[in-house]
Amino acid sequence: MKIERHKKIIELINTYDIETQEELAAMLNKEGYNVTQATVSRDIRQLKLVKKNTNGRHIYSVYQNHTSVNVSKNISILKEGFVSMAMAQNILVIKTGVGLAMAVAATLDAMQWDEIVGCIAGDDTIMCAISSVDDTIIVMDKINKLLES
Repeated sequence: MKIERHKKIIELINTYDIETQEELAAMLNKEGYNVTQATVSRDIRQLKLVKKNTNGRHIYSVYQNHTSVNVSKNISILKEGFVSMAMAQNILVIKTGVGLAMAVAATLDAMQWDEIVGCIAGDDTIMCAISSVDDTIIVMDKINKLLES
C-alpha cells in the first residue's frame, strides 16, 4: 500500500501545484488513500520531496540530485565545519565549529559511504558509528583526503 501511495504522491505533485501537506493529504484521500497529515509528512520525508519556487508559490517537487554540485558543496561544508577527529574503536568522534555538527553530519550522511552506519550530532560534536575498526581508519583517510583537496 505504501509503495502505491508513494507512486500516487509522485503522480500528484507532477500533475498539480501542491503547496501544503494538508492539500496533498486531501488529494490522496480523494483518490481513495486513507491518510492523515502525519502520514503525508513521513511520506514527504521518505520520498525526499522538496519545495521549489514557481511563480511565487512554493510547491512540492521531486528532488533532482545534481551529483557534481552536491559533492563540491559537501566538501565545502566539511572543510568549513571540521576541527578534529579521534577514533574510539569503531566510533569516529568528529569535533566541529560551534553549531556546525548537524551540517557536517548531514554531509557525511550524504556521502553515502558504505563504512558509515550512521551519525549522531550535537552542537559541536559528531559520533559516527562505523562498521569496523578497519573501516574507521578508511573513513578517517577519506575525510583527510577531502580536507586536503
